[in-house]
Amino acid sequence: MSGKDNNGGKRPQKRLAAKGKPKQQQDQRFKKRKGDPLPSFSEEVRLNKFIANAGICSRREADVLIATGVVEVNGKTITEMGYKIKPGDEVRYDGQLIQSEKKQYVLLNKPKNFITTMDDPQGRKTAYELVAKACKERIYPVGRLDRNTTGLLLFTNDGDLAKKLTHPRYEVAKIYHVTIDKPLDVEDINKLMEGVELDDGSYVKADEVKIIPDTRNREIGIEIHSGKNRVVRRMFDALAYTVVKLDRVKFAGLTKKDLPRGTFRHLTEKEVAFLKMS
Repeated sequence: MSGKDNNGGKRPQKRLAAKGKPKQQQDQRFKKRKGDPLPSFSEEVRLNKFIANAGICSRREADVLIATGVVEVNGKTITEMGYKIKPGDEVRYDGQLIQSEKKQYVLLNKPKNFITTMDDPQGRKTAYELVAKACKERIYPVGRLDRNTTGLLLFTNDGDLAKKLTHPRYEVAKIYHVTIDKPLDVEDINKLMEGVELDDGSYVKADEVKIIPDTRNREIGIEIHSGKNRVVRRMFDALAYTVVKLDRVKFAGLTKKDLPRGTFRHLTEKEVAFLKMS
């Protein structure tokens, strides 16, 4: 983006704080939330989680099985709550060997009019229906896209990675293609970059905002790391624009390349490794 100010035609090197508010006070609006404790991503896993992930039962039910003494680890009966196992440990339930569930990572290009939930009491179409046959394991969405938003949605049964990708501390980048109801004013680009106040009193700012050429300033690319609910729509709403179309084109480095709307693909080993390392 280019532009000039009234000071000799040169853009100032640094943005000034909003008028009437000291810079230190303004910066407090964007103070990072601590969020939940960071996941450890260690090789060890709780025994009840291992049993649940293998499809035997829920974690709570697994605790009951452990307490009743029907679970063995490496030939030893375990009744301790919170017990952790390591890779290579042999776990048996009622004498039968439990096989660890394979981790699955499925990327969906979600169409419009599908809600991000596993099932819906009202009978509406769900995004899970589109990936239900991707694997035999039960996979869950990482974050959400509202019903009218299209684009990238990751499904996995890897709880540690899902928590990492949604944790505020990691600031996972997302890029959206936004279509609005009227041309975007250049001044409002600066407001999006400096931060806008949402309807709940919180402040959110974009990492980058670009107008897409030949769209009469009505189509914008915006990069954000906030995971707030419907955050892009709310940011434009705060500036008196209505979002007509919203498409997530990039999530945590993953793109829609060769992924038509309504289809899915499994991530490559390289992509999974990148997500875990980033």
